[in-house]
Amino acid sequence: MSRTYLITGAASGIGKATATRLKEQGNTVIGADLKDADIVADLATLDGRAQLVRRAGELSGGRLDAVIAGAGLAGFEPRAVSVNYFGAVATLEGLRPLLAAGTDPRAVVIASVASVHPHDTAIADAALAGDEGAALAAAQAAVDRGEGYAIYGSTKAAIARWIRRTAVTADWAGAGIPLNAIAPGTVITPMTEPMLASPDVRKIVDETVPMPLHGHAQPAQIAPLLTWLTSPENELVTGQVVFIDGGADAVLRGDGTW
Repeated sequence: MSRTYLITGAASGIGKATATRLKEQGNTVIGADLKDADIVADLATLDGRAQLVRRAGELSGGRLDAVIAGAGLAGFEPRAVSVNYFGAVATLEGLRPLLAAGTDPRAVVIASVASVHPHDTAIADAALAGDEGAALAAAQAAVDRGEGYAIYGSTKAAIARWIRRTAVTADWAGAGIPLNAIAPGTVITPMTEPMLASPDVRKIVDETVPMPLHGHAQPAQIAPLLTWLTSPENELVTGQVVFIDGGADAVLRGDGTW
């Protein structure tokens, strides 16, 4: 049976590959992005988040079967806090009523293996407290002291923790809506290609995200996991951060946390 999906970050990378796969299976996909999408919205802003929710309701006829929150920013800029955490939370919370009206509703956010890297607790704690101003200030402070590299991982650690807290609540598990995250390793996308083009930066990336199984991933290799997690077949998986990282998490954390 055809399902209706909404995917943020649908114009490129993992979002685009997943939208293509879902459409090939006969599903309806509403894409959202900064350009080249059904919904053009900047999730770093309050207006953009409101635009996403409003247009999603209009284009979907008031119901969605699945949401994939895939919009994200890399780099050393505080704006990543607004997109990667607050934009993702606004997407999921804002579209939850449309999911509640859907059939076998499911939701997934794209986190990252960077969520297990050492991160800036001030950024993550402010994000989880819902204080966007404080989170942005903490991110700018990280930039000012030469630690802007911590912003991305901090946003992904925060969204992973938000998923764990939120998935088991009455609004999600209690309403029969599985809510999960995936944590890719290094995926070759327009966001990462500029970094990987530099041999020096590529070396750092490979040291921080070691991927012994097949190396860097293509977006199309991530899409099947997102497809399954948002399908009716997923009846019990919720509150999980599913690593799809070529073994990076196992290398980085080993078995010491079990």
